[in-house]
Amino acid sequence: MRIPTPIFQVGTRTLMSDHLLKLASWLSPSFPVGAFTYSHGLETAIADGAVHDPASLQHWITDVLEHGAGRTDAIFLAHAYRAPEDAEIAELAFALAPSAERLLETEAQGAAFAETTAAAWGGAAAPVAYPIAVGRAAATHEIPLLQTVEFFLHAFASNLISAAVRLVPLGQTDGQRVLAALTPIFEVIATDAMAADLDDIGGCAIASDIASMRHETLSVRLFRS
Repeated sequence: MRIPTPIFQVGTRTLMSDHLLKLASWLSPSFPVGAFTYSHGLETAIADGAVHDPASLQHWITDVLEHGAGRTDAIFLAHAYRAPEDAEIAELAFALAPSAERLLETEAQGAAFAETTAAAWGGAAAPVAYPIAVGRAAATHEIPLLQTVEFFLHAFASNLISAAVRLVPLGQTDGQRVLAALTPIFEVIATDAMAADLDDIGGCAIASDIASMRHETLSVRLFRS
């Protein structure tokens, strides 16, 4: 049986066997950043009834990806990748968090990601926002930027779907249908983010931002955001 030649080749190792597997480890649900404890305000939307089935979940996550933190974090990741030592980019990522819980979300995950990757794979362990930490680590390990952003967006969407599966609740198959429908968006956002300036950052996922603010006073909460 003939084995297909890998599309990407880096030295004597394939990109699939090295870089992509490293991304799969870093952005896996099992990676210890505590992603499963955050819903990005989705818990409020479910409590309000705004998200109640696969269609409404897909609509919500699409808006967050295209007009909210998905796009914004993709741009931050790309700039951190190209300028890992730029402290202003790192500070801006914190400054633009729209709520206390969203700041906690990116702070805690970023610190945990940087600490774990530094301990296991090497690199800096500075406590920075999550997309900054991922961008810096990918640059240190010379992982292609486009694939890094795509994997990051996939992990972000997957985590929100996982939260909805538990909260709505939805079946696991419905969750995977939503993820499959969202998958083409990742490449589009990643490609745009790679060409975007920091001045292009600006979100309008207002319902998501307000949901994250209101989550702070939600009477019953399973998630930290």
